[in-house]
Amino acid sequence: MKLIVIKIGGSTMGNQDTTLEDLVELQKQGISPVVVHGGGRVISEWHSRLGISVSFVQGLRVTDVESMEVVAAVLGGLVNKKLVIKIQSLGGKALGISGSDGNLLQAEIKDPELGYVGEIIAVNPVPLRVMLEAGYIPVVAPISSGTVDDQVTLLNVNGDTAAGAIAAALHADKLVFMTNVEGILDSSGKVISRLNTAEAKNLLNSGVISGGMIPKVEACLSALALVPSVSIVDGTRARALLAGKGGTTIAPE
Repeated sequence: MKLIVIKIGGSTMGNQDTTLEDLVELQKQGISPVVVHGGGRVISEWHSRLGISVSFVQGLRVTDVESMEVVAAVLGGLVNKKLVIKIQSLGGKALGISGSDGNLLQAEIKDPELGYVGEIIAVNPVPLRVMLEAGYIPVVAPISSGTVDDQVTLLNVNGDTAAGAIAAALHADKLVFMTNVEGILDSSGKVISRLNTAEAKNLLNSGVISGGMIPKVEACLSALALVPSVSIVDGTRARALLAGKGGTTIAPE
Protein backbone atom coordinates (compact mmCIF):
# COMPACT_ATOMS: atom_id res chain seq x y z
CA MET A 1 0.00 0.00 0.00
CA LYS A 2 1.64 3.23 -1.17
CA LEU A 3 1.21 6.05 1.33
CA ILE A 4 1.50 9.74 0.46
CA VAL A 5 1.30 12.64 2.91
CA ILE A 6 0.03 15.82 1.27
CA LYS A 7 0.07 19.26 2.86
CA ILE A 8 -2.52 21.63 1.40
CA GLY A 9 -3.24 25.24 2.27
CA GLY A 10 -6.04 27.66 1.59
CA SER A 11 -3.81 29.58 -0.81
CA THR A 12 -3.90 26.68 -3.28
CA MET A 13 -7.67 26.42 -3.37
CA GLY A 14 -8.21 28.54 -6.49
CA ASN A 15 -10.45 28.07 -9.50
CA GLN A 16 -7.93 25.82 -11.28
CA ASP A 17 -7.07 23.74 -8.23
CA THR A 18 -7.98 20.07 -8.49
CA THR A 19 -6.18 18.80 -5.38
CA LEU A 20 -9.26 17.29 -3.73
CA GLU A 21 -10.35 15.62 -6.98
CA ASP A 22 -6.80 14.28 -7.32
CA LEU A 23 -6.92 12.91 -3.76
CA VAL A 24 -10.10 10.99 -4.52
CA GLU A 25 -8.55 9.63 -7.72
CA LEU A 26 -5.45 8.48 -5.82
CA GLN A 27 -7.68 6.70 -3.31
CA LYS A 28 -9.53 4.95 -6.13
CA GLN A 29 -6.15 3.82 -7.52
CA GLY A 30 -5.37 2.08 -4.23
CA ILE A 31 -2.97 4.74 -2.95
CA SER A 32 -3.43 5.93 0.64
CA PRO A 33 -3.33 9.72 0.99
CA VAL A 34 -3.02 11.49 4.33
CA VAL A 35 -3.93 15.17 4.20
CA VAL A 36 -2.53 17.81 6.53
CA HIS A 37 -4.14 21.18 5.95
CA GLY A 38 -3.44 24.76 6.81
CA GLY A 39 -5.91 27.58 6.94
CA GLY A 40 -3.92 30.72 7.63
CA ARG A 41 -5.99 32.88 5.32
CA VAL A 42 -9.27 31.90 6.99
CA ILE A 43 -7.72 32.34 10.44
CA SER A 44 -6.58 35.83 9.46
CA GLU A 45 -10.07 36.64 8.18
CA TRP A 46 -11.59 35.64 11.52
CA HIS A 47 -8.95 37.57 13.44
CA SER A 48 -9.91 40.61 11.38
CA ARG A 49 -13.63 40.09 12.02
CA LEU A 50 -12.97 39.84 15.75
CA GLY A 51 -10.56 42.78 15.83
CA ILE A 52 -7.57 40.65 16.91
CA SER A 53 -4.18 41.80 15.63
CA VAL A 54 -1.90 39.30 13.87
CA SER A 55 1.89 39.14 13.60
CA PHE A 56 4.41 36.64 12.24
CA VAL A 57 7.99 35.67 13.13
CA GLN A 58 9.97 33.66 10.54
CA GLY A 59 6.76 32.69 8.78
CA LEU A 60 5.10 31.45 12.00
CA ARG A 61 1.95 33.04 13.44
CA VAL A 62 2.32 34.54 16.91
CA THR A 63 -0.50 33.02 18.98
CA ASP A 64 -1.74 34.32 22.33
CA VAL A 65 -4.56 32.78 24.38
CA GLU A 66 -7.29 34.64 22.51
CA SER A 67 -5.77 33.81 19.13
CA MET A 68 -5.42 30.15 20.08
CA GLU A 69 -9.17 29.87 20.55
CA VAL A 70 -9.70 31.26 17.05
CA VAL A 71 -7.08 28.94 15.56
CA ALA A 72 -8.63 25.87 17.21
CA ALA A 73 -12.15 26.78 16.12
CA VAL A 74 -11.21 27.62 12.54
CA LEU A 75 -8.70 24.84 11.85
CA GLY A 76 -10.28 22.01 13.84
CA GLY A 77 -13.81 23.02 12.94
CA LEU A 78 -14.60 25.14 9.91
CA VAL A 79 -11.67 24.37 7.60
CA ASN A 80 -11.36 20.70 8.53
CA LYS A 81 -15.02 19.90 8.12
CA LYS A 82 -15.36 21.77 4.83
CA LEU A 83 -12.50 19.73 3.41
CA VAL A 84 -14.01 16.47 4.65
CA ILE A 85 -17.45 17.11 3.17
CA LYS A 86 -15.91 18.28 -0.12
CA ILE A 87 -13.85 15.08 -0.45
CA GLN A 88 -16.96 13.02 0.35
CA SER A 89 -19.02 14.94 -2.20
CA LEU A 90 -16.43 13.97 -4.83
CA GLY A 91 -16.84 10.28 -4.02
CA GLY A 92 -13.98 9.86 -1.58
CA LYS A 93 -14.00 8.53 1.97
CA ALA A 94 -12.59 10.93 4.56
CA LEU A 95 -12.44 11.45 8.31
CA GLY A 96 -11.39 14.67 10.01
CA ILE A 97 -9.03 14.63 12.97
CA SER A 98 -6.87 17.18 14.78
CA GLY A 99 -3.42 16.63 16.17
CA SER A 100 -4.85 16.82 19.68
CA ASP A 101 -7.08 13.76 19.08
CA GLY A 102 -5.67 10.41 20.14
CA ASN A 103 -2.42 12.16 21.10
CA LEU A 104 -1.59 12.26 17.41
CA LEU A 105 0.65 15.28 17.94
CA GLN A 106 2.29 16.24 21.20
CA ALA A 107 4.23 19.46 21.44
CA GLU A 108 5.92 21.93 23.72
CA ILE A 109 6.26 25.70 23.51
CA LYS A 110 8.57 26.44 20.59
CA ASP A 111 9.56 29.98 21.55
CA PRO A 112 7.99 32.24 24.20
CA GLU A 113 8.05 35.03 21.61
CA LEU A 114 5.58 33.02 19.51
CA GLY A 115 3.15 32.35 22.38
CA TYR A 116 1.02 29.20 22.08
CA VAL A 117 2.95 27.82 19.12
CA GLY A 118 4.07 24.24 19.58
CA GLU A 119 7.19 22.40 18.56
CA ILE A 120 6.35 18.74 17.95
CA ILE A 121 8.08 16.36 20.34
CA ALA A 122 6.13 13.16 19.61
CA VAL A 123 3.82 11.71 16.96
CA ASN A 124 1.45 8.81 17.57
CA PRO A 125 0.58 7.48 14.09
CA VAL A 126 -1.82 4.79 15.37
CA PRO A 127 -5.04 6.84 14.86
CA LEU A 128 -4.02 7.54 11.26
CA ARG A 129 -3.18 3.90 10.58
CA VAL A 130 -6.57 2.83 11.92
CA MET A 131 -8.30 5.30 9.60
CA LEU A 132 -6.19 4.24 6.61
CA GLU A 133 -6.82 0.54 7.21
CA ALA A 134 -10.56 1.26 7.31
CA GLY A 135 -10.29 2.89 3.88
CA TYR A 136 -10.51 6.55 4.85
CA ILE A 137 -8.42 9.58 3.94
CA PRO A 138 -7.36 11.18 7.23
CA VAL A 139 -7.71 14.96 7.09
CA VAL A 140 -5.52 16.44 9.83
CA ALA A 141 -5.86 19.88 11.42
CA PRO A 142 -2.44 20.92 12.83
CA ILE A 143 -3.43 21.50 16.45
CA SER A 144 -1.56 19.67 19.20
CA SER A 145 -1.81 19.03 22.89
CA GLY A 146 0.89 20.45 25.15
CA THR A 147 1.59 21.67 28.64
CA VAL A 148 1.84 25.31 29.63
CA ASP A 149 2.38 26.25 33.28
CA ASP A 150 1.62 22.65 34.30
CA GLN A 151 -1.74 22.77 32.51
CA VAL A 152 -2.57 20.65 29.46
CA THR A 153 -3.75 22.91 26.67
CA LEU A 154 -3.98 23.31 22.90
CA LEU A 155 -1.00 24.52 20.91
CA ASN A 156 -0.87 25.86 17.38
CA VAL A 157 1.49 23.78 15.24
CA ASN A 158 2.67 24.93 11.82
CA GLY A 159 0.96 22.78 9.19
CA ASP A 160 4.14 22.27 7.17
CA THR A 161 6.02 21.10 10.25
CA ALA A 162 3.15 18.78 11.17
CA ALA A 163 3.09 17.27 7.68
CA GLY A 164 6.81 16.52 7.82
CA ALA A 165 6.59 14.93 11.26
CA ILE A 166 3.55 12.83 10.31
CA ALA A 167 5.18 11.66 7.07
CA ALA A 168 8.26 10.55 9.00
CA ALA A 169 6.21 8.78 11.70
CA LEU A 170 4.23 6.90 9.04
CA HIS A 171 7.35 6.12 6.98
CA ALA A 172 5.43 7.52 4.03
CA ASP A 173 6.55 6.79 0.48
CA LYS A 174 6.22 10.44 -0.46
CA LEU A 175 5.66 13.88 1.09
CA VAL A 176 4.21 16.63 -1.09
CA PHE A 177 3.65 20.29 -0.22
CA MET A 178 0.99 21.95 -2.35
CA THR A 179 1.71 25.66 -2.40
CA ASN A 180 0.80 28.72 -4.49
CA VAL A 181 4.21 29.21 -6.12
CA GLU A 182 6.00 27.13 -8.76
CA GLY A 183 8.50 25.72 -6.26
CA ILE A 184 11.68 26.90 -4.56
CA LEU A 185 13.14 29.88 -6.40
CA ASP A 186 16.80 30.81 -6.73
CA SER A 187 18.16 34.32 -6.15
CA SER A 188 17.12 35.33 -9.69
CA GLY A 189 13.56 34.09 -9.23
CA LYS A 190 13.88 30.91 -11.31
CA VAL A 191 12.46 27.57 -10.15
CA ILE A 192 15.02 25.06 -8.91
CA SER A 193 13.83 21.64 -10.05
CA ARG A 194 16.07 19.59 -7.76
CA LEU A 195 18.14 20.19 -4.62
CA ASN A 196 20.14 18.00 -2.30
CA THR A 197 19.99 18.61 1.43
CA ALA A 198 23.24 20.60 1.53
CA GLU A 199 22.05 22.93 -1.22
CA ALA A 200 18.69 23.43 0.50
CA LYS A 201 20.41 24.27 3.79
CA ASN A 202 22.64 26.78 2.03
CA LEU A 203 19.62 28.52 0.52
CA LEU A 204 18.02 28.68 3.97
CA ASN A 205 21.16 30.04 5.62
CA SER A 206 21.71 32.63 2.89
CA GLY A 207 18.15 33.95 3.12
CA VAL A 208 17.21 33.02 -0.45
CA ILE A 209 14.50 30.83 1.06
CA SER A 210 12.39 33.12 3.24
CA GLY A 211 8.97 33.70 4.79
CA GLY A 212 6.44 30.89 4.57
CA MET A 213 8.80 28.75 2.48
CA ILE A 214 11.14 28.36 5.50
CA PRO A 215 8.98 25.88 7.48
CA LYS A 216 8.23 23.93 4.27
CA VAL A 217 11.89 23.38 3.48
CA GLU A 218 12.76 22.67 7.12
CA ALA A 219 9.96 20.06 7.20
CA CYS A 220 11.30 18.49 3.99
CA LEU A 221 14.80 18.24 5.45
CA SER A 222 13.62 16.71 8.73
CA ALA A 223 11.47 14.14 6.92
CA LEU A 224 14.15 12.95 4.50
CA ALA A 225 15.70 10.56 7.01
CA LEU A 226 12.58 8.37 6.79
CA VAL A 227 10.76 9.52 3.65
CA PRO A 228 12.43 8.77 0.30
CA SER A 229 10.77 11.52 -1.75
CA VAL A 230 9.79 15.08 -0.79
CA SER A 231 8.64 17.83 -3.11
CA ILE A 232 7.11 21.29 -3.23
CA VAL A 233 4.73 21.90 -6.14
CA ASP A 234 2.34 24.53 -7.43
CA GLY A 235 -1.03 23.34 -6.16
CA THR A 236 -2.93 25.98 -8.14
CA ARG A 237 -2.22 24.06 -11.38
CA ALA A 238 -4.84 21.59 -12.52
CA ARG A 239 -3.86 17.94 -11.88
CA ALA A 240 -0.63 19.04 -10.17
CA LEU A 241 -0.82 16.19 -7.67
CA LEU A 242 -1.51 13.49 -10.26
CA ALA A 243 1.08 14.77 -12.73
CA GLY A 244 3.96 13.92 -10.41
CA LYS A 245 6.24 16.48 -12.03
CA GLY A 246 7.17 20.15 -11.78
CA GLY A 247 8.05 22.11 -8.68
CA THR A 248 11.10 21.33 -6.58
CA THR A 249 12.25 17.94 -5.35
CA ILE A 250 14.66 17.71 -2.43
CA ALA A 251 16.76 14.56 -2.20
CA PRO A 252 19.33 13.25 0.29
CA GLU A 253 23.02 13.84 -0.35
